[in-house]
Amino acid sequence: MVYSEPVAEFTDSVPYGAPEGNDVGETAGAPRQAFHEGHGIMNALRVLVLEDSLIIAMEAEDILRLAGVNSIDIVGSLEQARAAIAAEKYDFALLDVNLGEGTSFGFARHLLDVGIPFGFVSGYSDIRDFPCDLQHIPLLVKPFDERAMHEFLQRLLPATA
Repeated sequence: MVYSEPVAEFTDSVPYGAPEGNDVGETAGAPRQAFHEGHGIMNALRVLVLEDSLIIAMEAEDILRLAGVNSIDIVGSLEQARAAIAAEKYDFALLDVNLGEGTSFGFARHLLDVGIPFGFVSGYSDIRDFPCDLQHIPLLVKPFDERAMHEFLQRLLPATA
């Protein structure tokens, strides 16, 4: 996705690394670097991000690009996600659990049926409320940073991460 300069300026000012606390002091505003001294952990993957919060989706996109992902499609609804899967081939997907219109669990089962790996993204770390058949799916807890995304991708795609 291509964003306007004002959006890029805004997103560059959004704190990252939230799990460790606020970005203040020496690291505040520091430019981000790709994982492993500038080398991405993946190459040429097409990823679908289903997230109803644009800011969170853009943060995920930024971190995925640092990880070496070249093509990222962001959708904000189940309808858009279904259309994207019908139109394109994806290497994996990130699914926000709670969407304004419900949950992504039904769509997750569809991804299982068509063989697209995926992981959940949620502000809640307790998977006990997830359906039993989906509790084994990797979970990335919001807010997340580069390290959390890297560990999540290693669980999601152990052969390529």
